[in-house]
Amino acid sequence: MIAFLDALKQAASRADGAEAELRKEMSARLKAIEQERAFAYRRLNLMRAVAQAVAGAGSQDAAAAQAAAALRERLGWSGDSEPRLRTLEKFAPVAKAVFASLAPAEAEAPEADALAALGDFEAWYLQSFGTPFWVLFEHYIPETPVVDF
Repeated sequence: MIAFLDALKQAASRADGAEAELRKEMSARLKAIEQERAFAYRRLNLMRAVAQAVAGAGSQDAAAAQAAAALRERLGWSGDSEPRLRTLEKFAPVAKAVFASLAPAEAEAPEADALAALGDFEAWYLQSFGTPFWVLFEHYIPETPVVDF
């Protein structure tokens, strides 16, 4: 083959490779950003539900129980298992921090940092189960066949 055609063919191959690599990087980055966005909305929606659940609680223990009920509802947990009970137990400090943050300023309540408590919970869950907590909110709904009678 003519030398300049070989050089052009190699340049075209390099361009193909560069484009493929960029597409791969963009796809991975987009996937990471999509997950980050999904987790951010799951975090917001859950914590909004927890704040509503604990708003009327009379004590931190009642707040933890009401937050646990809200969490169970959000995750569709109707039964208990050892991992679920541990998760609910570890989520209690988050509920208590939310409750304390909602307390009137004049009330004697310990300083609460709900975001730090949530971060600690997320870190515990990731370390304990090897997956982010927010993955639990991904519900697979199997297709149901349509039957015509």
